[in-house]
Amino acid sequence: MKLLEDKILQEGKVLGDDILKVDSFVSHQVDVNLMEELGKDMAEHFRGQGVTKVFTIEASGIAPALFTARALEVPLVILKKQNAENLGTEVWQTEVVSYTKDTSYRLTLAKNYISDSDHVLIVDDFLANGEAATGAVRLIRKAHATVAGIGVLIEKTFQPGREKLESQGIPVYAQARIRAFEGGKVVF
Repeated sequence: MKLLEDKILQEGKVLGDDILKVDSFVSHQVDVNLMEELGKDMAEHFRGQGVTKVFTIEASGIAPALFTARALEVPLVILKKQNAENLGTEVWQTEVVSYTKDTSYRLTLAKNYISDSDHVLIVDDFLANGEAATGAVRLIRKAHATVAGIGVLIEKTFQPGREKLESQGIPVYAQARIRAFEGGKVVF
């Protein structure tokens, strides 16, 4: 999506060989007009797929997932990165390794926010190695629900995330696909 690619070129910051910082418009400061357009595009891509809920992982995926859920007119469920005490004991959990932070965390979903009749669209900011998305898929499958697909703002095509997900039969939609970082610049 050209709108997102242009914003990445204007404001994104390449750190090292494989990290792109987009916190000026996605996560720390949110460009709500851009997120609304991205949410509409994401919803349009998955419209007709029977999506009953949109899931995301706290925190960077919340803005695009919210606008996607709004456009699809379905609830948004935010997966927690720890077992929040106020969620109670009826939860699904799985371990996820964070590529960017080189740590692991417990991804948590309260059981009362999913049923076996749900058809869930997972929306997140990045797809790199696919660990976060795979963790979300594990939680959805534990609840015997189905995955409609995975939509991401930015995919790093030089990492194995898409292959890992598509090999499980999960459709992946990326609004911006990065081929490489060369000389501190993004190459789509």
